[in-house]
Amino acid sequence: MAKLAVNVDHVATIREARKINEPDPVTAAALAELAGAEGIVVHLREDRRHIKERDVYILRQTVKTSLNLEMAATEEMVKIAIDIKPDMATLVPEKREELTTEGGLDVVTQKEKIAQVVKQLQTEGIKVSLFIDPEPAQIEASNRVGADMIELHTGRYCDARGDAQKEELKRLLYGIKYAHDMDLVVKAGHGLNYVNIKPLVKVKEIYEFSIGHSIVARAVLVGFERAVREMVEILKGDEN
Repeated sequence: MAKLAVNVDHVATIREARKINEPDPVTAAALAELAGAEGIVVHLREDRRHIKERDVYILRQTVKTSLNLEMAATEEMVKIAIDIKPDMATLVPEKREELTTEGGLDVVTQKEKIAQVVKQLQTEGIKVSLFIDPEPAQIEASNRVGADMIELHTGRYCDARGDAQKEELKRLLYGIKYAHDMDLVVKAGHGLNYVNIKPLVKVKEIYEFSIGHSIVARAVLVGFERAVREMVEILKGDEN
């Protein structure tokens, strides 16, 4: 069974809508772990639109499972990561104007820069994952720069419909197998929800799913623990 890592960014998004101190993503992370999550994910963005340094520092002290810091490959973020020392850092592309991360990191055209950041983080005992599209060239480049693992971007699969979604699923499954054959640890995330994740649940090569928005959206209606437990049950195959 693949692990579930819960991204609590959008708990912070709700908090920032009023610029107050609730709901607290730190509390949400604790509830997610109690409900069976085996990892917590946060993205500290350049513009600090949701997660703040305060959140990440407290999470580093309170997360009992594994803390994954999503970050741009910038000097500022590398310094913060080295200070916080998350269990893992996931390098992602970042643009100020985007609503959420659009597409995977282009490792092919940034090999030297990415390799340098990977080495800096690993030297500090931080495992490094690269968030990439499920393309052989990007997977090969990720392997060459020394990443510990990759997270395949599932957004195109999740956004597609009908036959187009079937084609995107084939593309994604090919990427998963391609990466696994290169001995890369494979994770998957972006846009996954309680329905579209089902074809991926039994793919044994997937080590972990990273899911945020759909869990937070359901939590608004049914509560955070229940929303996480329901996703864990789907991953276990326990769904009725």
